[in-house]
Amino acid sequence: MKILNKFFSPLLALIILFSCAEKSAENEKLTLENIPLSYAQGFDIQEGEGFWVLTVTQPWKGAEQSFKYLVLEEGKSGPAGEFNGVIQLPVEEVILTSTTQIPHLDLLGETQKMIAFPNLDLISSEKVWDRISQDLVKDLGSAPSANVEMILEMEPDWMMVSTLGEDLRNIDLLNQAGIPTPINGEYVEQHPLGRAEWIKFTGVLLGKFEEADSVFKSVEKAYLEAEALVKTIPDFDKPTVLSGVLYQDIWYAPGSESWGAKILENAGGNYIFKEQKGTGSLELNYEYVLDQAMDSQFWIGSADFNSLQEMGEAEPRYKAFEAFKEGNVFTYTAKKGPKGGFEYFELGYMRPDWVLKDLIKILHPNLLPDYQLYFYNQLNEN
Repeated sequence: MKILNKFFSPLLALIILFSCAEKSAENEKLTLENIPLSYAQGFDIQEGEGFWVLTVTQPWKGAEQSFKYLVLEEGKSGPAGEFNGVIQLPVEEVILTSTTQIPHLDLLGETQKMIAFPNLDLISSEKVWDRISQDLVKDLGSAPSANVEMILEMEPDWMMVSTLGEDLRNIDLLNQAGIPTPINGEYVEQHPLGRAEWIKFTGVLLGKFEEADSVFKSVEKAYLEAEALVKTIPDFDKPTVLSGVLYQDIWYAPGSESWGAKILENAGGNYIFKEQKGTGSLELNYEYVLDQAMDSQFWIGSADFNSLQEMGEAEPRYKAFEAFKEGNVFTYTAKKGPKGGFEYFELGYMRPDWVLKDLIKILHPNLLPDYQLYFYNQLNEN
């Protein structure tokens, strides 16, 4: 018995040693490094050895649940656990459902991976239209929920969905069919650079995080440099700015905490509704707007009218505003796709630096003497 004890004791020690070593190696492999984000608050990125974990913490406004996705690098495995989707890199074919997601692919050199989109007419990207002309991008119709069968047949590596429409309806069905559906909740972000930082989310899903990080840093640098131009302007030199339009007797305008209001502020504008809190759209009556904004020097964001005459004929009450009388009305219709899709609603959220420079050029033209407006144009009389 003593001989057996002498034999098994060293053996037991070796077994324990190797077991601890294996557990240590496994724990090291599963150690997650948090990748810091500078502005975005709606998602988190964590990196492990051979895998990434994406967590969408704010998929929509007021959401009480989060969504977690595991992204596996080629030939690698990841941790066990409950995920809302598992993406295996490399990916070859993807489906997008919002025009704001398209610039991510364009800027990362991955446009060729997009194989379908709901309502192609909304797209303005030249790179995507080149593929559409070759019948390489399928039209899913008015909403992806209407063409689930088509999506299932195409079997994309993943389909990015937005929570603004009806995309959530078929997430479970698509996941059961093996099609991951990562949720992009970028619209919840209110900092102009927060929405742009979602390119890092897409970058992880494409296996191009470093490239996405580089693109974002370039946009951030340009934005902060433009913002610095107006920081020394005193408040009394900031022109008053009206925004929004009437629709069925309700005036809709950006709340003071929204993306649109913040970028106006960063451009050195004195937003007339800056005391009206909210991250969404304000609903105001015409009499209040007229009282507050009749003498505003500029009107920025006046829907998609082509001229002051067209605007005045559509709603005669617009003519009462000083900005209208002086012709200082600007809209975001300068760039359109082949079928009329506005580039502002596609590229603008990814390039807030260009939007900011446009607004600075409008409000403080001497600060950017050689700059030409990109998204905005001034409405002519006719």
